[in-house]
Amino acid sequence: MSQYMLLVYEEEVDPAVQAERERELPVFVELHRSLREAGLLVGVQRLHSVQSATSVRVRDGQTEITDGPFAVTKELLAGYYILECADLDEALQQAARLPMAPWATIEVRPVMAADEWLRVAREAGVDLPDEAVQYLA
Repeated sequence: MSQYMLLVYEEEVDPAVQAERERELPVFVELHRSLREAGLLVGVQRLHSVQSATSVRVRDGQTEITDGPFAVTKELLAGYYILECADLDEALQQAARLPMAPWATIEVRPVMAADEWLRVAREAGVDLPDEAVQYLA
């Protein structure tokens, strides 16, 4: 089984539309229950509004801290799921079940396991002890 992150991107909407979306909470509860019972759900979180975001960039050795998101776009990262799925096809199937799929974009990306991260780093010439894997997890 591999892990996949389902990143949920939504447009920020006015309070009336958001209130309508909140009425979908029972559907979310049922989805989360079924994903847990199937042994697929590793983690899920909703994020606060993009207004609460702070972006950090380091350029030419200088740290820049800016209020707000990094990208200027209509769709903003609203939350994520981490699922343990047999393959990408299963992850895509589960992404299509998300109640917000009709109004959001769901980006599905494989999660790199710590041991794979260590292997990739070693292939790039980085010398790390085996126990470094515990700090990458």
